[in-house]
Amino acid sequence: MSINTEHVLQQFKDCIPLLDVLTDENRQKIIMLLAADKKGLNVNSITDHINLSRPAISHHLKVLKQSGFISSEKKGTENYYFLTVKKPIDQLKQLILAIEKQCNS
Repeated sequence: MSINTEHVLQQFKDCIPLLDVLTDENRQKIIMLLAADKKGLNVNSITDHINLSRPAISHHLKVLKQSGFISSEKKGTENYYFLTVKKPIDQLKQLILAIEKQCNS
């Protein structure tokens, strides 16, 4: 295997956690909900839109936050969540570009 191929394979491995996060339909819904509301949403607001328990929503938010798709800010007693997809999106774009480059060489 060439060095470039090994680099692309490593990028695949690095993106697996991101792709894993995106496979869940509820996390997809949370991402889209946060994309539509730039002011941020708390767990209760998200629960009003997605038919899951508060603990289930909190779990999905934790996974999304750990992967870099969202961030949170404490306001009073509540955490508000915001979409911050730049880092994971950039990582996925780099994978796509590397695959294109590998396929076209």
